[in-house]
Amino acid sequence: MKEGMIDTSVELQELLSIRHSIKTYNKDSYLFQEGDPIKGIYFIRTGKVQIGKVTPEGRELTLRICGRNQFVGEFTLFAESAKYMLDAKVIEEVECIKISVEDLEEELTHNAKLAVTFMKWMGINHQKTQTKFRDLLLHGKKGALYSTLIRMTNSYGVPNEKGILIDMTLTNQELANFCGMTREVVNRLLSDLKKQDKLSMVDGKILIHDLDFLKDEINCEDCPIAFCKID
Repeated sequence: MKEGMIDTSVELQELLSIRHSIKTYNKDSYLFQEGDPIKGIYFIRTGKVQIGKVTPEGRELTLRICGRNQFVGEFTLFAESAKYMLDAKVIEEVECIKISVEDLEEELTHNAKLAVTFMKWMGINHQKTQTKFRDLLLHGKKGALYSTLIRMTNSYGVPNEKGILIDMTLTNQELANFCGMTREVVNRLLSDLKKQDKLSMVDGKILIHDLDFLKDEINCEDCPIAFCKID
C-alpha cells in the first residue's frame, strides 16, 4: 500500500460496537444477491465470500474475494428503496457479524470521523471495480488474465527464490470467472505463459516468474495497491 493510504479495514472495526447479530452461511449460499433490497453490512469472521455478478449471457464474473476481518457491503447509503448492486456468494462456510443498514446510517449520522472512513472504504471498493472493468474492456483477453494475475500477487503473493507464489488454489474455471472469459481461453493463455517461462504451477498454485513482463504487456499504471487487489 502506498504511503498516505489508510487501512480502512482496521479503522472500520469501530463499527463492531454498533448493535449487530451473528450469522452463519453455508457454502454456495448468498449474503445477498444483485437486486435484493439492502439489509445491512457484513463483517467476515471466518470463511470467504466471492463478490461478483452474472452477465446477461449467464456467465459468472468474479470481482473480488473477501475473507477474515473484511467488510462486505456493495450498496448506496441513505437512499430510498436501494438495492444491492452485486452478488456476495459464500465459497467457504462463513460466520459473520451483520449490522443493519438502519443502525449503520444512525451511527454514521452522529460519528463524522467514522463516516469519512466509511466513505473512503466505499470509494476504494468502487475504484477496485472500476479498474477491473477497465482492464476487461481495454486490454482484451490477454490483458484481462495478466491484470488478474497481478492483482492476485498483490492480495495473496508470497515471494520466493523463483518469483511470487499466488498462495491460493484456483481451478482454471475459477480463474476464467475473474477474467470474464471461457476456461478454454484461459487454458491456452496459461499454456503460452508456461512455454515462455513466465509462470509455472506448484502444487496447484500459480508461481509468477516474471511479474514485470505481465505489467509491461498491459502498460501497468502502477495504481495504488489498495485498488489493484482481488480481496
